Amino acid sequence: MVRMDDLHPDMANNLLNLPLPEIEPQPWITPRPLADSTVAIVTTAGLHPAGDRPFNPGSNEYRLIPGDIDYADLRMSHLSVNFDRSGFQQDINTVFPLERLRELEADGVVGGISRYHYSFMGAQADPTNLESTGEDIGRLLAEDGVDAAFLTPV
Repeated sequence: MVRMDDLHPDMANNLLNLPLPEIEPQPWITPRPLADSTVAIVTTAGLHPAGDRPFNPGSNEYRLIPGDIDYADLRMSHLSVNFDRSGFQQDINTVFPLERLRELEADGVVGGISRYHYSFMGAQADPTNLESTGEDIGRLLAEDGVDAAFLTPV
């Protein structure tokens, strides 16, 4: 990930002045213990199965990633001059830690892994465009009995 100091000053200033949404306080919810929870991965790495269509820049769509996918069948269509892909190329677990999640399940740290995971396109000029898509994903996660989501922002 690029540091603000590495960006052109105009680009850094633009990013620092983007409007942030107001989020009202919500009541505290006591979560289920992680050892009893089903976990899904939600990433903004622009990942998709090899046979699926790539993301377009700024897309507010999502891609479904099956929980039993082989990493060789994953592609990344997240493109940005500010994005260093070398971590992804060396170890996909940096953006989609499914292998680490499987290890945690085997060790009893998490109760289970969701049948499906979700990928969005990062580098959104206006993240509020993802609001309805995020609500759809939340509904799908609930229908799949997912208790916790591991978020990997890219």
